[in-house]
Amino acid sequence: MNLIFEKSVEGRKTSILPACDVEICLPASPKRESLAKLPELGEIDIERHYTKLAQRAHGVNSGFYPLGSCTMKYNPKISEKIASLDCFNDIHPLQPEKTVKGCKRVLENAKEYLCEITGMDAMSLQPAAGAHGELAGMLVIKAYHLDKGDKLRNEIIIPDSAHGTNPASAVMAGFEIVNIKSDKNGMVDIVDLKEHLSEKTAGLMLTNPNTLGIFDENILKITKMVHEAGGLCYYDGANLNAIMGIARPGDMGFDVTHLNLHKTFSTPHGGGGPGSGPCGCKAFLKDYLPMSGDNRSIGRVMGFYGNFLVILKALIYMMIIGADGIKDVGENAVLNANYMKFKLKDILPVAYDTPSMHEFVLSLEELKEKTGVSALDFSKALLDHGMHPPTMYFPLIVHEALMIEPTETESKETIDEAIKTFKELVSIAEKTPEIIFNSPITTPVGRLDEVLAARKAILRHEFES
Repeated sequence: MNLIFEKSVEGRKTSILPACDVEICLPASPKRESLAKLPELGEIDIERHYTKLAQRAHGVNSGFYPLGSCTMKYNPKISEKIASLDCFNDIHPLQPEKTVKGCKRVLENAKEYLCEITGMDAMSLQPAAGAHGELAGMLVIKAYHLDKGDKLRNEIIIPDSAHGTNPASAVMAGFEIVNIKSDKNGMVDIVDLKEHLSEKTAGLMLTNPNTLGIFDENILKITKMVHEAGGLCYYDGANLNAIMGIARPGDMGFDVTHLNLHKTFSTPHGGGGPGSGPCGCKAFLKDYLPMSGDNRSIGRVMGFYGNFLVILKALIYMMIIGADGIKDVGENAVLNANYMKFKLKDILPVAYDTPSMHEFVLSLEELKEKTGVSALDFSKALLDHGMHPPTMYFPLIVHEALMIEPTETESKETIDEAIKTFKELVSIAEKTPEIIFNSPITTPVGRLDEVLAARKAILRHEFES
């Protein structure tokens, strides 16, 4: 497929954009010496180009998207329709508050509902993404300890099954990382945790269920141990989809949490945005939240009110499905994951064959030893069946890992088709693995040299002189 620059025809124009109605007066210094080499196309050329690009991309609306730990579920289009209304879409953050009372009500209602779902007492909607919410939570914990004059607490304990953003967020907040092991059941190793708790412990970062899809049965004991050591407990809300309406982080002993509105609460995500990662906390920490109005606040973490339209769509989602629907989400997500795991575990070993929550992890280590087909090869072959691959090689404690999250929005028929595809590919790997080594073959672009693409990416178009 040609680049849009290659389709350009000199002198061709379109009238999609209206004429500029603002007088622009720039000093000479930032002005270009020559016109930018922008593509010149007609409206139909532009429409066809971007339509073809969209058809080449795979999304939730295209087919099954079981990306583990990312909750890539279908998003109700009514939320998009309401968020596009002028009364929400055409406002400006610098308007006087009296002119946006309805929008302020949206924010307050969202905070109230999210606090109820998580068991927190206060919520900031400013963070713009999950990792951004993590960073805000870490800064809240740091501000709390410093406010108490406890400068020695500079360590954050993180399990080896944690999300990759957890250590990065803690380090950005100025903490040192202490990793602890998982036990034979995929849960936190209590003995290892005890050995690493000290007067330096500022807190623990944990998601429950964890990235293996396992709910830690010792969670109350874990949070109690951290509290007794003088630390705080941070809940990574990326996996909340499995338990919302059923269990609350605040009731498990967590003091701070973030949520991914762009996953759990059904706003389309991927490709870098848009996102929203509210940060919530217990009452004794609320003055440290972004823009709390207290001088102990960590300050702004984003301009104005956060990603307002993402928050709005999350609120619409919560209002439409209601309290019973919130619970149904968790129950059906768990049901779908366990059904799919049960149907696959006889052909591909499950990393930890215990009751799963919203996701589970398969290991292709034995298949690779027997056939040479790796998790990467297998994932490439899935593309030929119209399915987005699961998360590969994560968590790192599982060799040749495939982490699968079907989500609650997928039907039994879709999951059955996915199960059938997995079984067919295992059979092909055992009989004619070379077919899988050459996959994908039906996609617009075949198998790429990913190392070369990463190291020598071509990110600009070279014009002919």
